[in-house]
Amino acid sequence: MKKPAAIIMLILGILITLPGLAALAGGAVASAVGTIQGDGYLTSGTSRFSVSSFALTSPRADAIGDDVPGRLPFDVGTLRLRVESVTPDKPVFVGIGRQADVEQYLSGVHHSELLNIRQRPFRAEYRDVPGGNPASPPADQRIWTASASGTGPQELTCNITPGAWEVVVMNADASPVVDVQAQAGFRSDLIRPAATGLLVGGIIALLIGVPLIIFGAAGLGRHAARPDGGRPMGGPDMGGPGMGAGAYPAAGYPGTAYPGAPAVPEAVPPPQPSAAGPGGRPRYPSSLFGELDPGLSRWMWLVKWFLAIPHFILLFFLWFAFAITTIVAGFAILFTGRYPRALFDFNVGVLRWNWRVAFYAYAAVGTDLYPPFTLKRANYPADFDVEYPQRLSRGLVLVKWWLLSIPHLLLVAAFTGSTETVWRWQSEDNVLGATYERVSGPSLLGLLVLIAAVILLFTGRYQRPLFDFILGINRWIYRVLVYTALMRDEYPPFRLDQGATEPEGPGDVVPTGDVPPAGAP
Repeated sequence: MKKPAAIIMLILGILITLPGLAALAGGAVASAVGTIQGDGYLTSGTSRFSVSSFALTSPRADAIGDDVPGRLPFDVGTLRLRVESVTPDKPVFVGIGRQADVEQYLSGVHHSELLNIRQRPFRAEYRDVPGGNPASPPADQRIWTASASGTGPQELTCNITPGAWEVVVMNADASPVVDVQAQAGFRSDLIRPAATGLLVGGIIALLIGVPLIIFGAAGLGRHAARPDGGRPMGGPDMGGPGMGAGAYPAAGYPGTAYPGAPAVPEAVPPPQPSAAGPGGRPRYPSSLFGELDPGLSRWMWLVKWFLAIPHFILLFFLWFAFAITTIVAGFAILFTGRYPRALFDFNVGVLRWNWRVAFYAYAAVGTDLYPPFTLKRANYPADFDVEYPQRLSRGLVLVKWWLLSIPHLLLVAAFTGSTETVWRWQSEDNVLGATYERVSGPSLLGLLVLIAAVILLFTGRYQRPLFDFILGINRWIYRVLVYTALMRDEYPPFRLDQGATEPEGPGDVVPTGDVPPAGAP
């Protein structure tokens, strides 16, 4: 398949699949709501509303179906409100009427408009409208389409029809301080047909979009495949010194330095690959490389995130395709024990593209060289690669991406998480309770990169120990990505392998179980 055709298929597949997933999710939610609803109402919790004015009104809303002449040929739904005064035996009034009539009745009257409701903990926000006393009790008005008044629980039921409507809650005697418990309910005969339509439309979209994504990704994966036939990076089979500091093998060929990097002596013989690194530590079959640019600009890191916006947009769609291809690959592994090679090369290309952009813009800011728009290996001071596995465990594919990954996912969340939960104790109405709030802040990785960038701004130097530590965190993250994306069965090590290159040195990354015998070419 030609590359333009693969790109077109991938784009069309994503554009069809995204709304298809949205329709499928909406249909599932609507179906669940319809099932819960049954023949009754879908109801909210009972909440307390208290204002010091004479009336509490619902938020202003746009007119429903004003452009539809006459009555709609179907019932949109039925609204039910249950209201009870907090003060025992105090009569309460609840009514619904056309917005214009309600506003005329409350014109010049001190009332409160409900603006917003927040949960956990519950809090209602109001807009206070100053004014005087009502001219008459609400029940005396002839503006209500439906109303209820009296002591104890009061229930109002109203069919939704075209127009702009407003709900009013008052004390029946039009006295100030409205303090009530209220609950809202809704039912509609349209929920289940809408759910069926969304589900059918979503399934059809997925049946069209997902194959387009798979074929497009497979075509791009074949174009992104290494010309060496999948041999490890920098090994002796490639006929060069490997990937040392300051050099990057462009398009899979060693000995080519990115612009501005110091040359690598060709006379240095490559070490032979082995199954373990220094100290007997096993190698991991992925390799993350990032060489610090010695001539970094002091200030350019301030705008790199903006310059990288085109990459962010493309990566959003590429990551979506990555998720789809990973799911398809998971089923392929489950039934065949093999990861489809073209999809594997595509996913490695997405990770490689993402790492180049991350290295440039936010996860290291280690170079001023703009990242290339390609899934292939390129003449760039950052690279990522994964050894293709000949066989994968069928059983592990069911558990490694979530259950076995939990310890690593918790650590990665600590490295990259940007929010934390803060608990606080409070007492309301003599009742002690606990609430929580979400507090945003920089992640550990983001904080380290920011510190390095600020030091660079004032000194013109990127602290090498800090850079090595940042690369170690990124290496850990990408190893976990490889494992959870089902690309390897080897469990990621719990260690920070710091530095620009893998700790094994310029030698190869050899997968566990595939170690060549001593003296093999």
